Amino acid sequence: MSQINNYIFAIILLLSFNASSQTSIEEDPETIQNTIDLRINQAQLDIDKYAYFEAQEKYDKALQLAIKIDNKKSIGIIYSKIGKLQYILEEPNEAIKSLIKANEVQRFAKDDINLAETYKTLGNVYTSKKQYQQALDYYKSSKTLFEQEDLNNFVAEVLLNEGITYLHLKDYKNAKSHLLKSIAIAKRYDLDKILSSAKLNLGTALFNLNETEDALKQANDGLEIAKKNEFNNILINGYLILSNLNQETQNHKLANNYLRKHIALSDSLIEIKRGNLSQEKRMQLLIENQTEYQKEQLANLEEQKAANNLNKLTTILSIALITILSLLTLSLYKNNNIRLKTNNMLHKKNAELIVSKEKAELASKTKANFLSTVTHELRTPLYAVTGLTNMLLEEDPKPNQVQHLKSLKFSGDYLLTFINDILQINKIEANKVEVEPEAFSLKKKITNIIAALNNSATDNNINIHLEYDSNLPENFFADQIKISQILINLIGNSIKFTKDGDIWVRASHADKNNDQYRVRFEIEDNGIGISEEKQNQLFESFSQGSIQINRKYGGTGLGLSIVKGLIQILNGTISLDSELGKGSKFTFEIPLKYAEKVAEVKKANYFKDINEIDLKDINILVVEDNKINQMITKKILNKMKLNCDVVDNGEEAVNMVKDKKYHVVLMDIHMPGISGLEATRIIRTFNKEITIFALTAVTLEDKMPEFDEAGFDDIISKPFKQEDFEKKLFEVLIQENPESA
Repeated sequence: MSQINNYIFAIILLLSFNASSQTSIEEDPETIQNTIDLRINQAQLDIDKYAYFEAQEKYDKALQLAIKIDNKKSIGIIYSKIGKLQYILEEPNEAIKSLIKANEVQRFAKDDINLAETYKTLGNVYTSKKQYQQALDYYKSSKTLFEQEDLNNFVAEVLLNEGITYLHLKDYKNAKSHLLKSIAIAKRYDLDKILSSAKLNLGTALFNLNETEDALKQANDGLEIAKKNEFNNILINGYLILSNLNQETQNHKLANNYLRKHIALSDSLIEIKRGNLSQEKRMQLLIENQTEYQKEQLANLEEQKAANNLNKLTTILSIALITILSLLTLSLYKNNNIRLKTNNMLHKKNAELIVSKEKAELASKTKANFLSTVTHELRTPLYAVTGLTNMLLEEDPKPNQVQHLKSLKFSGDYLLTFINDILQINKIEANKVEVEPEAFSLKKKITNIIAALNNSATDNNINIHLEYDSNLPENFFADQIKISQILINLIGNSIKFTKDGDIWVRASHADKNNDQYRVRFEIEDNGIGISEEKQNQLFESFSQGSIQINRKYGGTGLGLSIVKGLIQILNGTISLDSELGKGSKFTFEIPLKYAEKVAEVKKANYFKDINEIDLKDINILVVEDNKINQMITKKILNKMKLNCDVVDNGEEAVNMVKDKKYHVVLMDIHMPGISGLEATRIIRTFNKEITIFALTAVTLEDKMPEFDEAGFDDIISKPFKQEDFEKKLFEVLIQENPESA
């Protein structure tokens, strides 16, 4: 027995030595980096063999090591490659998340070469999602960075991808131009894979441009190159392209032959991929590994028995151990069978859930896209309406024109309010509303709201009474903007449905815990009231008492829906007590934190103290394709004693910034040629310091990451309040010329 103990002790020492040696090796950054590079290369080999799960595992391990040694370049490369793998696995949304992470790291590390590769992959992902314009934006960014680094051989693939994207858009002229450029570069650098794909796709472009003979020649050339080099993925697409071309030229026999080849090769590759992606295969490997492990253990036991000539008790124990292992093997086999059946059932249910989830996401996305499009199309002309109206009112109009202009301004403001209400409901439903607390005087806030609404109340011969509980503090720390919205909607609602009556606004102390108060608000009127059957649906969007009430009193029915949503966000509750013909009382309670002091906020006139001489050298570039909006923006800037240049497209904006020093660029987003996003990305490649504002009418909530990624400093949403516009410009210019203020 002492000899056995010595063996065990020696083995423990050997294992300890190996473990310590392994630890010292792993702690060496150079060795770790070599391991990272090796795993990245091995993962690419796995992908070439369609072993996607093995590749993902190697990328994950490489990422852990890269994070351990904090190698930003390697982290960016691995995220980019994971995104590319997710794109291959047809997981576009996950791919975008990984590629955006890669983008952030690579931009920070100034790794422009790998950033260009990431942009290219993003273009591929958005092409797969059929978002072709966004794909083209990323391809252009990739091409710009490759050209900037003099890597023209990499430009060939980007040009190929752009050409294919233009084919999807049926812009065959642009497709032809990009594919011909790709072919020229591919020939120069012997890039046979790109050359074969470009020629095949050029065949499609030429055929649609009525260059049939050349189309067939280019496509056949591309197919021969793919055959020669066994580019199977390109051959699949090539056979289909030639089948379609021959079908269109009435060569049905040849078309059918190519189609059969396409199907045979496609089925073969799908079978290989399916085998590598199969969960059953992974389970089979798990069982086989376990069986091998058990066999090895049994062999070791037998070897130990023969070598040590153990006594009878040891033999019995060995047999018992073998029996237990056999039982465990049988149990594992049965458990695996049960697990396989359960997994199959779970896969089926998951597939059903995924379909339902995708339908819900599609409906939500469709709604969001619709709202984004509608609000953009409405905001753009509204910018002209509100801007021109304000200008005319400030230019001494004739007395008989003032009322008409005020009516026009009221209508524009009403329409803008309606658009903002729709957007706010959409934000509430999507849980995108953030609480922004600040110290303020609650009593002063309510008083100011009543004063602002008093003219409307006087028109209806209404007296508004404020009852503020003397035991309730005046100052609180909360989101005063949302509280104002709630009170304005509820008091405005009472004014709308009351005539020759009274409205009572009450604020009282409902509960208290240290400096945390629960404040009760009541808005009561003696107006027309609400029937019991209508009260249950009153807080739903676009809901009012009846169609007749809507026609008589106006409004959209959005106010109370917004009120309920905002109160829920503030962790409050709301209730209604009403009787038809006798009036209504809305009661809501929200938690508010006591504040000792409130800072006085003075309204600033940002440009009144800037000397005109100090602004003479300030240069502002306005990039806007709408002529009316150009004129309005220029006039607003001139009124602020600022000079500006105006261009109507992104390409010219890039050239102007290269040729002349500007302090601020006001960049529109949707323009002919390259978009404002792409123009900003290009400007950021050679000018990191210039301030660029997005002057846009697009819906901002879902676009903020995209604007940040492109390199914008801030966003000004059209139509804007002139005071907000002045404030943002002032803050930039005062930083440029601190002595000017």
